[in-house]
Amino acid sequence: MPTTKVSSAEERRAADRDRIEQAARALLSSEGWQHWVRVRARNGLARYSLGNQMLIALQNPDATYVAGFRGFLNLGRCVRKGERGIRIHAPIPPSKKEDDEDARTPMRFRSVAVFDVSQTDPLPDTQPVALAPPAEPITGDSHAHLLPKLQALAAELGYRVCFEPISGSQEGSCDSKRQIITVDESLAANAQVRVLVHELAHAQGIDYTSYTREQAEVIVDTATIIACGSVGLDVAGDAIPYIAGWGEGGALAAVRAFAGEIDRVARRIEQAMQEA
Repeated sequence: MPTTKVSSAEERRAADRDRIEQAARALLSSEGWQHWVRVRARNGLARYSLGNQMLIALQNPDATYVAGFRGFLNLGRCVRKGERGIRIHAPIPPSKKEDDEDARTPMRFRSVAVFDVSQTDPLPDTQPVALAPPAEPITGDSHAHLLPKLQALAAELGYRVCFEPISGSQEGSCDSKRQIITVDESLAANAQVRVLVHELAHAQGIDYTSYTREQAEVIVDTATIIACGSVGLDVAGDAIPYIAGWGEGGALAAVRAFAGEIDRVARRIEQAMQEA
């Protein structure tokens, strides 16, 4: 009986699917969820797709800044000889013939190697580009300049931001009916940034109607850690272990779906804070 020959391209695609599935399943553990949150929050990784973020977290959970070989050369660094790359998926642009024949041609991908900054050394006689802002605590005012940008995002979402005294332990709120976000005016500026980021995540549809209270808070707290971490504001504290604990009780599809929501919500806030 003749055997069916499997092409190397098909084998590669199967291996890629296996890697994605393995990375997604890793999120079901406390450790895996913490790895993904930390990787996603670090400067230089937000530009990757969710699937590639998971692949990076699975292969190198301690990664802080990832780029290709040439990318690091442009940053004044060189990958050390013998370093093993982190395999991710890169899109293959359609050929001119494919583009002309059918605009619906599905995007194809290929496996490429990227590296973490820990696998590089500065180029001789070169001052490497700074890859991450210093991590600042929420007790200071170093990030006060982000408040107007976050207020502008609130306006885009149809919300008005009010800074006023709030009694009790609550530091902020998001009233979707009145479309008002309230932030405690007594907080330090950095803490106000954290609270406003948290409430802006709620304002993007992460409410207690579409999700359970626990699910909504996990999504919002994780997005807050990620968005604030991307601008060098350390707000993680004890939140990551709490968030990670939830991940162990969910089904694979649910964890992946919420990871996608977290990435979407955090990305919009990140973009607002990075705008000139």
